[in-house]
Amino acid sequence: MDPISQGLVGAALSQSQGSNKQLKIAGILGFLSGMAADLDVFIRSSEDPLLFLVYHRQFTHSLIFIPFGGLICALVLHKLFSRQHGISLKETWLFCTLGYATHALLDACTTYGTQLLWPFSDARIAWNIMSIIDPVYTLTLGVILLSAYISKQRKLAVIGLIWVVSYPLFGLIQRERAIDGAQRVAAERNHIPINLAAKPSFGNLLVWKTVYEVGNHYYVDAVRAGIDINVFSGDNVEKLNLGRDFPWVVGNSQQAADIDRFRWFSNGYIAKDPGNANRIIDIRYSMVPNEINALWSIELSPGADSDSHAIYKTNREASQANIDQFLRMIINPL
Repeated sequence: MDPISQGLVGAALSQSQGSNKQLKIAGILGFLSGMAADLDVFIRSSEDPLLFLVYHRQFTHSLIFIPFGGLICALVLHKLFSRQHGISLKETWLFCTLGYATHALLDACTTYGTQLLWPFSDARIAWNIMSIIDPVYTLTLGVILLSAYISKQRKLAVIGLIWVVSYPLFGLIQRERAIDGAQRVAAERNHIPINLAAKPSFGNLLVWKTVYEVGNHYYVDAVRAGIDINVFSGDNVEKLNLGRDFPWVVGNSQQAADIDRFRWFSNGYIAKDPGNANRIIDIRYSMVPNEINALWSIELSPGADSDSHAIYKTNREASQANIDQFLRMIINPL
């Protein structure tokens, strides 16, 4: 999730466990600690463009690291802030740990993938029930917690915590409805889908991107899970076949290793970019949910030496036509 949402969810849990007198301090400690796990974004390398894919949402986001992450935050914030307000180090650690604990679980609600079980497993857990950015979720929670902060009413923080939990549960219901829609359209195509997944599109729980596998192809559609289920049929693309698509990639080269890392990061949902012969795309993400046009990819070079890395590429620019098409899906059912 975005940093503001992470901070607000951390504040909600911390405030709900403090007294009315501690409400403001608990909220600030929870807010700052709720964002802290994303400091792993600074683990980068100019020589290895894919290094951040390995370490973002890794050890800082694992369940086993929560008490240590809370302790690090407490040691810093107690000295800088909470000690002056009469909060003990133990209380600071409690509020910081509660705030820190929410981060990885909230991230796991999204589609990006979070290594909750590191170091015992490097599986990227993604429950696919919330968008990485969701204004309805964040703004509603922000209003509730601001009211709690101003009024010093702990019961408002508890209401905020109820909202924190209820919204993803609604996302779970919506995800299952979107999967039903995707199964329906697959049946109409006489397909028996494999690995069918539904993921919320940008900023909402109404329109979902669905992906399923049949034979050597991935099929991508958009499902609007309103009062009725409406399907916007989409594109399909062949699954990556390394020997066919990139025969010049040497098996023990760094580019081959980077393809494996990108495959792991993408949970296997990768294909050759139809618009660029040297790129491999993650088909899970696109601005318009029933299109293949990926938000990120890696670019390979036929002339690279065996030690050269693939280049990580992003494509986050959306045309007005893309935005209009996406908004039509949200506003108008078929």
